[in-house]
Amino acid sequence: MTWFKRIGLFLAVNALVIFTISMVLNILGVKPYLTAQGLDYGSLMIFCLIWGMGGAFISLLLSRVMAKWTMGVKVIPANTRDPELHDLVQMVHELSRSARLPVMPEVGIYESPEVNAFATGPSKSRSLVAVSSGLLQRMKREEIKGVLGHEVAHIANGDMVTMTLIQGVVNAFVMFLARVIAYALTMTRSQDGEERQGTPMTYYLVQFALEIVFMILGSMVVAWFSRYREYRADAGGARLAGRGNMILALEGLKKTFGGVEQVAEPSVQALKISSRPGGLMRFFSTHPPLEERIERLKRAVG
Repeated sequence: MTWFKRIGLFLAVNALVIFTISMVLNILGVKPYLTAQGLDYGSLMIFCLIWGMGGAFISLLLSRVMAKWTMGVKVIPANTRDPELHDLVQMVHELSRSARLPVMPEVGIYESPEVNAFATGPSKSRSLVAVSSGLLQRMKREEIKGVLGHEVAHIANGDMVTMTLIQGVVNAFVMFLARVIAYALTMTRSQDGEERQGTPMTYYLVQFALEIVFMILGSMVVAWFSRYREYRADAGGARLAGRGNMILALEGLKKTFGGVEQVAEPSVQALKISSRPGGLMRFFSTHPPLEERIERLKRAVG
């Protein structure tokens, strides 16, 4: 997908989010939170909750479509005649039945030299498991099974919805705290002791700066939950695909990180089975280091 199309898609999705949430606010009759008398905390809380949770859940509802558009994922028909792709679909379905998923996930492939895979979708009944062409070319069947077990475990654990809830709550807190603190910081006191709000421009600049700071702190919280989610998916993948296959998969991913540059796609990078954190960025990484994940599974064997 070209950058022009990506920008257009980004703008279209954000326009949809803004329109939808604005309609919800109007329907609920939410009044402006900034009034001549000061902050209306009730309206502010509702405003932040709807914007914070609404944007996250709209993104979740569109996650399968967005993955197909942004990554060029092509869904593999269940009756494909390609033996390699047929085996891939059957492997996902077998793991999904073992995980007792109510509906078999869509199985897709996207063209990329990276060795990776991801699962997404708004629910266990509307999910997608996608693998890169690089993964199929460079990994053995046992390793692929471990990777797929990990992704199916994400679906079975309901990780997409859980992470959406966490992101939505963090978004709401960021918006609420930034506005309350910005209001307090820009409040001035006149000589007669009367409190007055500063200029709107000052308020919005302070609010914007605080949102950036709080969003950085909030992203660390979200990343911590995501890393915990990865450990759980590794354990689930070990149960579904076999612990040995799960360890082989992670070891295979570790080897490929040294030989193939991983293609970063921000919209789905957090969904993939592996990433490469380092230095201070480890606190913002959605994935634990592969070495730690492998060691944890090996300790569990004993």
